[in-house]
Amino acid sequence: MNSHLRKDLERLKTRIVGVAVAVEENLRKSVKALRELSEELALDVCRTDAEIDKMEVETEEECLKILALHQPVASDLRFVITVLKINNELEHIGDMAANVAKRIPFIKREAPVEIPFGLEKMTSGTIAMLKDGIDAFLREDERLAIRVCEDDETIDAENRACYGRVKEAITQNPRNAMAEINYLLVSKSFERIADLCTNIAEDIIYMKHSIIVRHNLKAAIEEMGAAQPRRGQ
Repeated sequence: MNSHLRKDLERLKTRIVGVAVAVEENLRKSVKALRELSEELALDVCRTDAEIDKMEVETEEECLKILALHQPVASDLRFVITVLKINNELEHIGDMAANVAKRIPFIKREAPVEIPFGLEKMTSGTIAMLKDGIDAFLREDERLAIRVCEDDETIDAENRACYGRVKEAITQNPRNAMAEINYLLVSKSFERIADLCTNIAEDIIYMKHSIIVRHNLKAAIEEMGAAQPRRGQ
């Protein structure tokens, strides 16, 4: 690897970490706004999302510039491709955090309703998945990436349970239907965030082992155990 490419890849890594940190902070802020039903915090989340969108475009442009100028191969090419994909997924997570924030005024204007049991677990679980995904990228840790993929099943189960609880709550008290439905939309947003975190984890496994994990994690784990990346790959 020539020195110019090395510097550009290091700069790209710093840039994508900046996007990830901004997205994680905004997701935490969105969760705080939800817990406090703070419209002021919700507005701040939406404003920050616009800044994240700009960062995403700048990072994509940097990736394309590296591809055009250096024409990287093997592991360097996989790194740039992975950053491109993670960059897009982080932007979508930012959008989901903003979607949660946009539900808050609708929930607040209805009769007071407690956050459905299980949604709290989903919020903390998705934040943990995002943090672990970022850490797995920085450390190139496929074991941590696999754990992120496995954690997605817990979030999926909580989302299904939340749907059942909301349905029951509406049946028992139809006056709270709108607030409950908005909480259901929030639950769906967090389920989608978990899916995006899983995509990030799968991208990391591809970067490290050149194995496409999507749709069959178990087979990919077996392949990783059998195949060690050769030097220069």
